Amino acid sequence: MDTALYETFSRDQWRARREATPLTLSASDLDELRGLNERLDLEEVESVYLPLTRFVNLHVAARRSRQTAMAEFLGRPKEAVPYIIGVAGSVAVGKSTTSRVLQALLSRWPDHPRVDLVTTDGFLYPNAELERRGLLTRKGFPESYDVRRLLQFLHDVKSGADEVRAPTYSHLSYDVQPSDHDVVVRQPDIVIVEGLNVLQVGSGTTTFVSDYFDTSIYVDAELEDVRRWYLERFQALRATVFRDPDSYFARYAELSEDQAVATALDIWRDINEANLIANIEPTRDRAGVVLHKGPDHRVTKVRLRRI
Repeated sequence: MDTALYETFSRDQWRARREATPLTLSASDLDELRGLNERLDLEEVESVYLPLTRFVNLHVAARRSRQTAMAEFLGRPKEAVPYIIGVAGSVAVGKSTTSRVLQALLSRWPDHPRVDLVTTDGFLYPNAELERRGLLTRKGFPESYDVRRLLQFLHDVKSGADEVRAPTYSHLSYDVQPSDHDVVVRQPDIVIVEGLNVLQVGSGTTTFVSDYFDTSIYVDAELEDVRRWYLERFQALRATVFRDPDSYFARYAELSEDQAVATALDIWRDINEANLIANIEPTRDRAGVVLHKGPDHRVTKVRLRRI
């Protein structure tokens, strides 16, 4: 990481940036937001996420001031343009939980109560198309996404369209869901876009997904920690979701302990770690905020981009 680009805060230093931001979540709220095998408690929310939401709130206010100035200069009515946050990071690092907590907290601010969350998993090509292209074992790599469709979605959202639809993904069937499961975005105040690929470039177009972001967050951790979290999550899924006969991964539920660990390690090494090293981690320096986690999933330091 280029440390000259960032100011680094210890956990305590970052917590102090909260100032008077109120805690609006309860312990029971966290039960619905927490991911598998992740440690998330109210102390983590107070230390990490409340300062982060204050940072976003100040940015939203500044963005609205710029929009007002531009409208005055052009002699036009001010248009409501959603503020878009990108959240990136590896598989199993906890970016989905980060996104859900942000959505819950930001929606409790009176300045921007309408906050939508969209994951880029829905913009993967369907399995049938991936198979046709020989990419089924490359799911999650840049070439497995319909980037043009994602860009069109972001363009429509930023253009203030009354209603924009985003496809969704089922981790049970391991495939994109039919259109009747779409997320419908109706001119929210904030949209959080979470996914592996959101800070990547080189989509074959002159426009990048991140061009539409007002700020971006990268959830970071040491490689060996993310690998361990992935293995723990795989074992937890094997004891729960994989036991559903409709699960794409039902065959893994009956593996022995040793077979399950070996299978998970193979998947991690050949797909997730390879994608992290080649395509995801290199985008970290493009993020506005980097949340670095320690071995217990707790954020130990925060880096804030200066320029």
